[in-house]
Order: sequence, then C-alpha cells, then structure tokens
Amino acid sequence: MPDDAAPAPTRPTPPVVATPRGPSPQARAHAEDLARFVEASPSSFHAAHEVARRTVEAGFTLLDEADAWPQQAAGGRYVVVRDGAVIAWVTPAGATPTTPFAILGAHTDSPGFKLKPRPTTGREGWWQAGVEVYGGPLLNSWLDRELELAGRLVTLDGRSHLVRTGPLLRIPQLAIHLDRTANDGLKLDKQRHTQPVWGLGAPDAPDADLLALLAEHAGVRAAEVGGYDLVVADTQAPRIFGAHEELLASGRLDNLLSVHAGLVALLEAAAGTETGTPGGEAPIAVLAAFDHEEIGSETRSGASGPFLADVLSRISGGSGAGAEDRYRALAGSLCVSSDVGHSVHPNYPERHDPANRPVAGGGPILKINANQRYATDAHGAAAWAAACAAAGVPSQEFVSENTVPCGSTIGPLTATRLGIRTVDVGAPILSMHSARELTAVADPYYLSRAIGQVFAG
Repeated sequence: MPDDAAPAPTRPTPPVVATPRGPSPQARAHAEDLARFVEASPSSFHAAHEVARRTVEAGFTLLDEADAWPQQAAGGRYVVVRDGAVIAWVTPAGATPTTPFAILGAHTDSPGFKLKPRPTTGREGWWQAGVEVYGGPLLNSWLDRELELAGRLVTLDGRSHLVRTGPLLRIPQLAIHLDRTANDGLKLDKQRHTQPVWGLGAPDAPDADLLALLAEHAGVRAAEVGGYDLVVADTQAPRIFGAHEELLASGRLDNLLSVHAGLVALLEAAAGTETGTPGGEAPIAVLAAFDHEEIGSETRSGASGPFLADVLSRISGGSGAGAEDRYRALAGSLCVSSDVGHSVHPNYPERHDPANRPVAGGGPILKINANQRYATDAHGAAAWAAACAAAGVPSQEFVSENTVPCGSTIGPLTATRLGIRTVDVGAPILSMHSARELTAVADPYYLSRAIGQVFAG
C-alpha cells in the first residue's frame, strides 16, 4: 500500500456489555421442585394431598379431625387435611403454653373452570363438557390448550377419591376467517364460548358419558358416585427458559408458588428441631394453605372459615395451655399472608404506581394498601424487613396506582378472625390469573428463605 494511501476502515470494537447472571443453583433447584409440586397439584385437593404426602414422608404425623389429638410434645410435627385445605406445624424443642405462632398463610385454589352437574353436553357432532367459571380467570388464556379434569369424586359410602384425567379437553377458538374483528377486541361469552370439547359423536351416544369416564379413572363404578368437585387444569408442564434460564412459566403459580415456598421452609424448620435448633425461643411454625380464596374464602376450608382457629386452639389445648395462655400466645404471634403480586409489566408500565415498581427477580414484595385490602401495618412491615435481611434476600414494595384498585388476600380475613398481627407479601409475577403465569426463577427461592426466617423467629 502506498505510504500516502488512506488506511482501510476498521470495524469499531463493540463495547463490553455486562450480562446478567442466571439464577443460583439453589434457586434453580427450588424452581425445579416447585414445578414438580405444581404438576402433582392440578386441583386444590391434589395440592393438599401433596403437602400431606411430603410432610408425612419427612416424619410428620397425619391427624384426623374426628380423632382425639395427642399431646403437642416439644419437637412434634403434625399435619391435618380438610377437603382442599391443609395445615401443618412444627413445635420447637423449648415450646411452652405461651409460645407464639409464626403462620404462613396461602391458598391452594386457582381461577379457572369447574365442572357443572349433568356435565355431558354437545352439539354439531362434538362432545362437550358443561363448565362454570371459577373465580376471575383470563378467559382468552384458556383457549386452544390441552386441558384435564381433576379433583375428587365422593362415593355413596362417603369416601373421597382423587382423580385426574390427563389431557382430555380443549376450548377451541373461532378462526379469524369467521371473525375478522378478533384481533381488534376479543369478547368471549362465559356460557357459549367456554364449553370445552372432549370427543366426537352425538352427545346421547352410549359412550358419551363424562362421569363414567371420570369414575373409570378413579377406579370406581359410575353408579357409586354421589358427588364431585372437579376443576379444569392446564396440562402443559412448567418450563424454565430465558436468556440465562432465569424465567419460569407455569400454570397455578397463583398460589401454589406460595404454598410450596412455605412447605419448603416448614420442612427446613422441622429438620432444625431434629438437630436442636433453632431452640426454645422459636415460635410454633405453621403452614396454613386454604381453599376457595379465589371465590371469597367463605367456606369451611376457606380462610373465613374456622379451620385455622380450630387447629390453633387444639394445638394450645394439647400443650396444656389455658385460656389466658392462648391469648398471650396469639398476642405474640405473626401471620405472613403470602400470595403472588404484580411485577411491573413492560408493555403496560402506566398501570403501576410511579414510585413503587416491583421487578421480577428483585425479591419478594411487601403489599401495602391504605384501605386495608392488604393487612400490612408498620409493625408487620418491620417484621418482614427483618426476616428478609436475616435471610440475605432483597425485598421490594407494592402499592396500587390510585386509579387501579387492588385485589385482596386471606390476610385481612385472618387478622379479623384471630386478631393476629398480619402482613401481606408475595412473589412478583406477570400474567396473573392466566392459564399460564410467569415468574423469575429467583423469586420463589427468595420468598421461601424469608419465610424460613419468620419460622425461626
């Protein structure tokens, strides 16, 4: 090249950009176990059963409400199931009649659909299932998915039988060729447009009997079935994905994420009693997972029912506590109501408060509402901040934008019924009430670690 020739242009060196690291191995393992828990829990009844199964496997004693309960010995571990709700607890080694409770409250049900009476329907050569909307699902998210029926059948002898069908149903969407305005604003009629198909043929064909199919799955005769509580569940497996595998998509994160986080923390608390820690100053650790939160909780197995109050009273009675002891124990107790919360949505940032903007991966959120739709107060907020600090996990706050009213949780119900100081928390997610929700892999683990510190006192 001549000396006076211009040098050839060179491509500029790209700047070095730091990329976020993926979740820790512990968070990844926690998310994988959460996925297994969700897959085992297509209905509230399955979720309660899975909690009981895991706790019994860890050495807990399964109690029956109709039986006399044993004395609550120090170091004792127990679990009791009421329909689709479950309560498990660990009594520390140094417990006394005035030992307070540390309660993690959550719920086992999720919004979706429930099977109606006379469920076998159909038209135009399709078999269909009659379903009723349960809670407040995002209806469009349930379209064009392989779905199953899951729940319980109760036979005429009063026995309950868990059942799940595996992929059986689908709610087919209308083709855009037949509705050119679908992308301009899809509107679904909750009766006409949400009835799933499950086969081909005339609805009065001899083999078009949905109840008989369910009975076959449960191993009983259809004539023996006296009642059922069955919901529709998505069958797609949870999936970890993303640039650094930092995201988790799954059905029923609302609110099996919190149930699982509390269960993991409780099992760790139980392991601590075996090794003599955390010692006599620890509270009685309680996991209370209720049913029917999505429809108001006003049932025998919901948070407005007597289940938790009954169990706490029997725990106190089993330790020899008198009325005065029980009042003292409740006065020193704390309930952490854990339900999923809203992460800031990148496509709808204006729907969130301008100052309080929880992000996925930023740790559990403290839920605050001036009108006490959440039960958090200053003392509860301080207790939660201390738990997160002790666990070494980040935390963040959530409060609604003033024009977007927030929902509510079991927190205010529990505080009202029992008078226990209650704080509302959760993990931030996107797509809440969708058939398939989204969270950061790190956040369920962070939540469980903080709950563990609450259980440790």
